[in-house]
Amino acid sequence: MWHYQSGQSATDIERLLTQLNTQETDFFAPDKPLLVARAPGRLDLMGGIADYSGSLVLEMPLAVATLAAIQPTDDPSITVCSTAASEISGQSMVSLPLSSLQRDDKPLDYNEARLLLNSDPATSWAAYVIGVVVILQRERQLNLSGGLRIMIHCEVPIGKGVSSSAALEVAVMQALNAHYQLQISGREMAILCQRVENLIVGAPCGVMDQMTAACGEDNSLLALLCQPAELQGSVPLPENVEIWGIDSGVRHSVSGADYGSVRIGAFMGYRMIAGLRGFSATAQTDTTVAIDDPDWQGYLANITPSLWESRYRDQLPLTIQGADFLARYGGTTDAVTRIDPDHNYAVRQPTAHPIYEHHRVRLFRALLQDSSASDEQLSLLGELMYQSHVSYSACGLGSSGTDRLVELVREAGTASGLYGAKITGGGSGGTVAILARLHADEQIQRLATRYEHETGLKTTILRGSSPGASAWGTRELRHG
Repeated sequence: MWHYQSGQSATDIERLLTQLNTQETDFFAPDKPLLVARAPGRLDLMGGIADYSGSLVLEMPLAVATLAAIQPTDDPSITVCSTAASEISGQSMVSLPLSSLQRDDKPLDYNEARLLLNSDPATSWAAYVIGVVVILQRERQLNLSGGLRIMIHCEVPIGKGVSSSAALEVAVMQALNAHYQLQISGREMAILCQRVENLIVGAPCGVMDQMTAACGEDNSLLALLCQPAELQGSVPLPENVEIWGIDSGVRHSVSGADYGSVRIGAFMGYRMIAGLRGFSATAQTDTTVAIDDPDWQGYLANITPSLWESRYRDQLPLTIQGADFLARYGGTTDAVTRIDPDHNYAVRQPTAHPIYEHHRVRLFRALLQDSSASDEQLSLLGELMYQSHVSYSACGLGSSGTDRLVELVREAGTASGLYGAKITGGGSGGTVAILARLHADEQIQRLATRYEHETGLKTTILRGSSPGASAWGTRELRHG
């Protein structure tokens, strides 16, 4: 039997031990200890898809988390096992020889790694894990003298818009960071994990998810200015306020076409505004440019709503064909996405969203500085959430399920202790965040039950918070 060697409370570890001692008893060698790291999911309260445009975001680390247990082995391979593989219709175990991660005695480049790790849909989930190794080989000169066995136990709901992927990446990186004594800070760990998702998995996400999983604080909102990743401390929640999440039952995917198209539209809008402003552009690749921007430092979020409305809004098209944009502007400043010449992209609304969202999030944080949490204050906070939700939908990132959940919160109203709600993360399904008075348990459950009866969809209610990977550290398990 595997045992936890500390007297500290470790409910998550106990659940991992249950898995180790029942399902996967022979996965690890009994004569060597395991090192375990933990990273929570996150609930995007405000900011969401504006992160890639430089917005301030406010993120809460959730109570649910992913654990990664690692053990070195003499076998020259990396073998990864997941207790949640059935949820993604994948193989539960994936193994690669260490030699496959090298070419001419050098680490694979990112294109090679992406092709290798995503070639089979049944095993592509392991790209989030083995991709961490590739990143560390390339960015931190990690030299694997032996193999690794890595077991993943995920309690973050998958495909629900609460960053199960970021929790997975950060938990694995924290474990490897401790095992190889790499001395990587929480902030750097988050940035490296974002590269896993962007460059190896191929998902064009921002950095807020990984930053929350790595650096979040229990029962506080992580304030992150995404320019590109400036931590601005945590914002404690008032004592009489609670944040809930309800999964709509509509599966979310940050790598989906809708999210990517909206992101591209926002960068197109920035490129057009830079042209209107007279900023010089220099080609970097066939589809990317660099902009000399002394006014907004390259971020849409730094344009104020009043300036947008008065000078730029009406000069941007509602939509533009990819080929027409490339012919006129050459490309965008976004190295993560690629413009499809045959696709018609929405531009005006994806550009407007981060400009207004940054303003909303700043107001939200300022209102939270008043710890009194009066009804008026909570109503204002709730209205900012409703505005954000409507803007998501205008970008094309809504869904009937999340729209209905938000409407049910609005119908329940402040008299029931529910003040605001919005879709979270990348949108297009997933989870709705709800701002509520403390002790709104019955109202939340009643709302979720009504939604299930109306839609036939199964909900998951998320509640509570926990520390990020850096604060949690690592734990050791031994057999015997």
